[in-house]
Amino acid sequence: MRCPKCEYIRKEVEAVPDWQCPKCGIAYHKFKPVVKSAPNKVVSEFTINTPPEKKGNIFKNIRVAILLLILLFVALDRFFMKANTSDWDQPLRVVIYPINGDQSAVSTSYIASLKESSFSSINQFMRREAARYGIAISDPLDIRMGPVIEEIPPLPPGEASILGTILWSLNFRYWSFTMDAYEGPKPDIRIFTLFYDSQTHKRLPHSTGIEQGMLSIVHAFANKKMAKQNNFVIAHEMLHTLGATDKYDLSNNLPIFPDGYAEPTRTPRYPQQFAEIMGGRIVVNQTSSKMPEGLNEAIIGLLTAWEIGWQTEKFEQK
Repeated sequence: MRCPKCEYIRKEVEAVPDWQCPKCGIAYHKFKPVVKSAPNKVVSEFTINTPPEKKGNIFKNIRVAILLLILLFVALDRFFMKANTSDWDQPLRVVIYPINGDQSAVSTSYIASLKESSFSSINQFMRREAARYGIAISDPLDIRMGPVIEEIPPLPPGEASILGTILWSLNFRYWSFTMDAYEGPKPDIRIFTLFYDSQTHKRLPHSTGIEQGMLSIVHAFANKKMAKQNNFVIAHEMLHTLGATDKYDLSNNLPIFPDGYAEPTRTPRYPQQFAEIMGGRIVVNQTSSKMPEGLNEAIIGLLTAWEIGWQTEKFEQK
């Protein structure tokens, strides 16, 4: 018999009872060995230093870093483009790309009839207004017609966060790069114009012009009678790409006084005879306005001229 405590081996003849250890005196059947706890498991260094919540923070930081790099790229791209297009020492190359917006036969036929001369009123408008502001260059724009594009561009989100708008802008810029098959010199401004049958589309989506990338999406009617108004919208969105801002109230489309008025010092003030191009409409009275027939009824106001680099000083109209 071996003692479970002291490991003494019992001899055949001992002075103590059979149930007791001769050496340490314990009762064999009552002794309970002490169970040693298992040693702690060694946790890997990665687990110790990077708990799950910290892993999440690392991925979040990576996403933020990527976003900051994208924003930096956009800001630098915008800076250099603005610098190259605000001197007005040579014509800006503008390419207009027709797109069948509603996939209708009417729009297909209308697009087939378009020529570069179809957009000549935009050239005439910019030439006239540049001369009025003393810009030395005789032709501010060189407008060309690009190839027809079969694919609809990614349209801007209706209501989106700043991040959502930035992501759309980047997506649109990438799309425009992959779709651009124009064979001439690289455009400064690219205008993707979607045409719709005016009989089935009484109202069109809002057109968009973005300074970052100098791109715009224009929604227009496939109707020769509305070609002049189409060119007005194209000119408006083109000026957005050059830094011009809207000068009308988004809630009612009324031009904002004074910068959205073509002649803010006119007496009497109403009705106005012309539309400020970024105001968008001819003001009839304090509560109503009308769409101009074309660019022959539009001018570039003082603030817009300053925004696009035609004025060295910002005028505060009152």
